[in-house]
Amino acid sequence: MRYVAGVCCLLPLPVLAASGWDMTAGVTDISNQVFSLHRTILYICIAIGLVVFGMMFWSILHHRKSKGAVAANFHESTTVEIIWTVIPFLILIGMAIPATKVLVAMNDTADSDLTIRVTGSQWKWHYEYLTYGDDKDVGVGFLSALSTPREQYERQAGGFGSSNLPDFEKHPNYLIEVDRPLVIPTGKKVRFLVTSDDVIHAWWVPDFALKRDAVPGFINELWTEVPAGKEGVYRGRCAELCGKDHAFMPIVVEARSDAEFKTWLKQAKVRAAEEAKAAAASVDYKFPSLDAAMKEGEAVYTARCAACHQVNGEGLPPMFPALKGSAMATTKTRLGEHIDIVVAGKNAMPAWKAILTPREMAAVVTYERNAWGNSTGDLVQPAEMVK
Repeated sequence: MRYVAGVCCLLPLPVLAASGWDMTAGVTDISNQVFSLHRTILYICIAIGLVVFGMMFWSILHHRKSKGAVAANFHESTTVEIIWTVIPFLILIGMAIPATKVLVAMNDTADSDLTIRVTGSQWKWHYEYLTYGDDKDVGVGFLSALSTPREQYERQAGGFGSSNLPDFEKHPNYLIEVDRPLVIPTGKKVRFLVTSDDVIHAWWVPDFALKRDAVPGFINELWTEVPAGKEGVYRGRCAELCGKDHAFMPIVVEARSDAEFKTWLKQAKVRAAEEAKAAAASVDYKFPSLDAAMKEGEAVYTARCAACHQVNGEGLPPMFPALKGSAMATTKTRLGEHIDIVVAGKNAMPAWKAILTPREMAAVVTYERNAWGNSTGDLVQPAEMVK
């Protein structure tokens, strides 16, 4: 690998960029500044390498023993020491000035037009639109998770060449597509507040030159501004090892024109209001039978819970306890404890009351108490989830 890297360093920069070995130039002004900084530092490093190795090889050739060269004998040359101190100092200053300018620009989140809170969870992203222009309470939020069905990618155990693998030419976005992408306007400065519910994640979109750790209990800021005319879909992923499904936590950002974004935001507000209304109405719903609740609960469990507790309910102890045969899920007197954990969360498990409707929570609790050989016979109704 080191020989390949060495050969690539000798390629002309346009060839290097076209080959895919170079950095991503990106679409934003900041990403272009980062790319230019990368090129500047690369030129400096190449120049240093040429000078150092040039002098070294010249010295080897012209002061070799076969030519009768005699080594000089001197010690504590003040001039040499000044030279090899001053020149690296000047080089470092020359590299630090442009780097500092870019770092300051990257962290300047002032005068933003749109503020979005990004919360990482195992293993999905929660986006909340906080402010947009004069609207100081947008009230739109949703989860964004991998859209590939879990049972599909968990079957890909045969490796490449397996008949189970998809046709990647027909599905170029396999495992990097989400159910609800983040939508932002072009030509507007978008500020992100990045945090986490559980472990450390990292929100990373290469085309924007954005990468910031999502740390529980802390808010990290970053921003972007996609130029008008650069509308499109930009992809990224969690860049911090955050658990067993770290590889299945993609990021998809749709950049739309300001007019299209405003239209989308209006529709998102309507959808949010309808979801809130449906959640409120679901409290009064009653499952007609245990089978009906089990069928609905299985769908919710597979989509929301199987990542941690596994499809078979056996979990990944000790981090994610088993539900199959567990005392909590099989003891009738612990039904209230079971409900409380689903509603309010515990440890790495989020509070599902902010994500699921009472009907969905009741269905999944019913499913967990009657699946995999758990046979309590408990039929939990939505009203029990809001007590």
